[in-house]
Amino acid sequence: MEVKVTGNDIEKALKVLKRQIQRDGLFGEIKKRSFYEKPSEKKKRKRIEARRKRLKAMRSRNYHHH
Repeated sequence: MEVKVTGNDIEKALKVLKRQIQRDGLFGEIKKRSFYEKPSEKKKRKRIEARRKRLKAMRSRNYHHH
């Protein structure tokens, strides 16, 4: 993909380039890749989240007893 820069109008060229990239849906791809987790990372995060939820649930249950 290439954008011709006429004169010194780099701003305009960047706008055109950005529009082309968006049209091609490349931004979505880049976003998806930047948030990619390795399966091991995902498991670890899920475990931590589950533990947090359990602790939170226990705390709220304990409050109801008083």
